[in-house]
Amino acid sequence: MNLGTTRQGIIHKRYKRFLADVTFDDGENTTIYVPNTGSMKTCWGEGWKIAAQYHEGTSRKYPYSLEMTHNGESWIGINTGLTNSLVQEALEKKIIKELNQYDEIKPEVKIGKSRLDFKLSKNNQTFYLEVKNVTLRNENQAQFPDAVSTRGQKHLKELMELQESGTPSGLLFVVQREDVESFDAKESLDPEYTKLLKAAKDSGVTLLCYQCSISPKKIEITHPLPIEF
Repeated sequence: MNLGTTRQGIIHKRYKRFLADVTFDDGENTTIYVPNTGSMKTCWGEGWKIAAQYHEGTSRKYPYSLEMTHNGESWIGINTGLTNSLVQEALEKKIIKELNQYDEIKPEVKIGKSRLDFKLSKNNQTFYLEVKNVTLRNENQAQFPDAVSTRGQKHLKELMELQESGTPSGLLFVVQREDVESFDAKESLDPEYTKLLKAAKDSGVTLLCYQCSISPKKIEITHPLPIEF
């Protein structure tokens, strides 16, 4: 996914979840929008480098949005609104090899009282896929979640119900940073999620983790990471 022209600078603070104060490289100080509802733990620190996107022709109060930060080792994609688009692009390009057999991709499908991210189909075969954006890092491991995730717990239960009813389902973790080598569930932050994730694996739900190549100009899903838990 091409991001076009981004503007770089440094971040001073994040507050009210959706706002950050930054200084761009030309010296301009401003407040920008943060498109991430999570804790952003290990994703930013005072003085870290950032890249922001300008939304031209918009009436938004904050015309710049934070796209990524840099911790001195890797760019980190924090715009969770891009994740499903990255996955759709990867599915269309057949990058996610475990799902290459499906040729019909339908996003945002309703299942019961909620929605899952994708329904993949070919002939009479159907596969439901939920996607999670991963940015938390512990040493050289990517981890999820970065806080208690009741919504994530709900999705795991739905995937297990599908799997147990005979409809294949899966969960794809998308890691938007390059300074990690594997993936694990973060039990200390949400033990219930870890418990359900292990139960989902045992029930036959397909668990996948893919890493992104990331720069201020382009983000794309490129290769799998080993899952260790």
